[in-house]
Amino acid sequence: MHKFRKLRVWQRAMDFVTEIYRVTNQFPRSEQFGLTSQIRRASISIPLNIAEGAGACSNAEFQRFLMYALRSTYEVNSALEIARNLKHCSAEKSDSLLDEADQIAAMIVGL
Repeated sequence: MHKFRKLRVWQRAMDFVTEIYRVTNQFPRSEQFGLTSQIRRASISIPLNIAEGAGACSNAEFQRFLMYALRSTYEVNSALEIARNLKHCSAEKSDSLLDEADQIAAMIVGL
C-alpha cells in the first residue's frame, strides 16, 4: 500500500485537473456534454487511478492502475488537440497542457 498523497505524480495530476477545469470553463456551452465532459473525465481519471492503485494489495495491481492513469493522459492529449483544432483554446495554452500531460505520463512510467 502506497501513500498516494505523497506521490509527486499524484500532486501534479491534481494540479493538472484543476487547470483543465479552468480551461474548459472557456469552451463553448455547446461542448458541455461533449468535449468538455470528455476531457474533464479523462483528466480526473489520472489522479483517481493513481490513488486507487495505491490502495492495491500488490505491486502488480498498482501497476495495472498506473497503466489506466497513463492511458488517460493519452486521452487528454487527444482531446486537447481536438480543442486546439476547434479553436476552443489557444495553441499556447494547449501546448502548455500537452507538455504537462507528457511530463505526468513520464512520471507514471517511472513508477
